[in-house]
Amino acid sequence: MKHIGAVQAVVTADFSDREPTAAELDAIEQEMPVILAGVELLDAQINALDRTPNELDTRRIRRARRRVLAARRELANRSITLAEVGA
Repeated sequence: MKHIGAVQAVVTADFSDREPTAAELDAIEQEMPVILAGVELLDAQINALDRTPNELDTRRIRRARRRVLAARRELANRSITLAEVGA
């Protein structure tokens, strides 16, 4: 009788164990400005949590929000441009 344990391991491979593909890494790299802007916004908001936000905190949060919106706009415009070129 054959043992099929090794064959089963390949068939039932867990998707969390695999490495990201090149396409996934490229997508992450394209979204990195949005991710970093979001982290900056969270950092500004967290700093303002433990005290009453002063003028400087308010400006920092406002600037961080604008950076997030600008990064999202740039990503959306880049996606639209790529879709038009690909069409």
